Formats: sequence, structure tokens, C-alpha cells
Amino acid sequence: MLDVRRLRLLRELAHRKTIAAVADALTYTPSAVSQQLTALEREAGVSLLERTGRSVTLTPAALRLVEHTETILAVLEQATAELASARTELTGTLRIGAFPTAVHTILSPALVTLSRDHPLLELLVTELDPAAAPAALRAETLDIALLQEYDYVPLPPEPGLETEPLFEETVHLAELTTDQTKTTSQTPDPNPLAAHSDSPWIAGTPGTLCHEMTVRACLAAGFTPRIRHHADDFGTVLALVAAGQGVSLVPDLGARSVPETVTLTPLPTRRRTHLAYRRGTATNPVVAAARNALHTATAHPHQPLQPRHSGA
Repeated sequence: MLDVRRLRLLRELAHRKTIAAVADALTYTPSAVSQQLTALEREAGVSLLERTGRSVTLTPAALRLVEHTETILAVLEQATAELASARTELTGTLRIGAFPTAVHTILSPALVTLSRDHPLLELLVTELDPAAAPAALRAETLDIALLQEYDYVPLPPEPGLETEPLFEETVHLAELTTDQTKTTSQTPDPNPLAAHSDSPWIAGTPGTLCHEMTVRACLAAGFTPRIRHHADDFGTVLALVAAGQGVSLVPDLGARSVPETVTLTPLPTRRRTHLAYRRGTATNPVVAAARNALHTATAHPHQPLQPRHSGA
């Protein structure tokens, strides 16, 4: 009989690529992970890992086993959800992961609703970039999370996870207000990014979705952006724009408070936010309560989802 805990380690290795990364994510030591995977190979009766020095790769048999593991873990999650449905009141812990602007605008009212309707439920919030959320869900350090995609950075398939749309935003070009931008606002430029092919840019930290979106949007406009500053907080981004340090791309949720000297130009580009959770957990009462609260907060936000535009 194959051990489910060891199968989970193999699944994590398939996603995280190194034993050290698996150990760090699941609070094991690297030697303990190696020992458990060796024991799994004995149980399976076939080679699962190809070792070259300190690196390992999964064999074809291991990759197929990982596919079965995703199904096995989803079935176990579904069984847990059915058992939880028999309880009369929600208890336990709900771990939610969200990006910063959503914490301020969408998650906060959802937390108020959850605390009011389910007082015995312990709520734990983690602020993180959406790119890190899938791994945290699979590692079971989160139960539900907000993922993002942009027109130029689509959401990749995430084995073991389910997603559903939550809301959509417009992305804006943020630039220092000048006589030229005032004139352009009267006659919109069909390709406003191209006008800043020589401008310095402000983008997110490399490896984040915001950074990738900025690079790809500029490439689609025909140039590679010259990124001068990296900032992940949109308040900081707008302050840098106001200080004349460059231009940037800012979605609706990041444009709640726009300096008077900054002009926002709406672009055709969209940012879409999705809810994500492990396969089999959608009907778990705790996850279902979180889904409902987040959809309600999005449908009736405590502030309108329209940013202020200079000159509007």
C-alpha cells in the first residue's frame, strides 16, 4: 500500500523541483524528505527518481504516479468536506491568502461577514503575491487564495486546484500630468504605451505578475521597457510617478488614492482575479463560507471600484 504522506512529498517535488524546496515548504529536513521518497520507491517497486549529484528528476513512472496522487488527494479532500458538512456550526481555521490591494478593499468586508456569521471560525490572513499562492494551497498552508491573470499573462493550469472568477479590473497607464497629457486626454492616443518607449518605468519586483505584465504589455507595444524602479505597493508606485521618476501600469484596485499630479489613462488591458482552492474542497463548509463572503464583498464593495482620473 502506498503511503499518502509520501505521495504528497512526491507531488510537491514535481512542482517545486528540488528536495530542499520541498523540505522548506513542508517543514521537513532535506534528509527526511529523501528518506521518505526512498521508502516510497520501495513501496512502488519501481524507480521514481533519477539522481545526478545533488539534483533529482522524476522518472516517467513517477510523473504518472503524481497524476494519480492529485486525484487521490482530491478524493480525500472531498471526503473531509462531506464529514465537515455534518457539523451544525462552523469551527476550525480558515487560512486565506490575498494580494495587498485586495486585502484593503475586498477581503476586509469579507472578514467582517465571516466573523459575524461564524464566530467560532478562526480566520488567518496571509498577504502574498498571487504567483506564490498555488504552491501555498498545495502545501496546505492556505485553504483559499486570490489568483490573478492579465491579458498578457494568462493564468496557467494548476494541477490539484480549482478556480472560479471573482472580479475584473481595468489597467491604467499612470504618468505625471503635463500639458501634453492634458491635450492627449482630449484626443486619446490609440497606443499610449508606445509614447513612453524611451521613458523610465516603474514595475513590480522581478518574478511577480505585475512585473511580468509590464514587460509583456510594453513588448506588445513594440519596445522593451527601461525599468528604473521596482515597487510592489501601488501607493509607492503612484508616489514615484508623482515625483517624476517614471511611468507605470496600475489596476483599478491600486488607484484608490491618486496624487493630483498623476494622470491615469485607461487601457484595453484587463486584470482578472480568481478564487482558488484545492480540488475537492469547494463544498467544504468553511471554504464555501469564504467563497460566498468574497463574492458578496465583490458584488457590493465598500468603496466603488473606479479610480480617480486627473481632469475628470
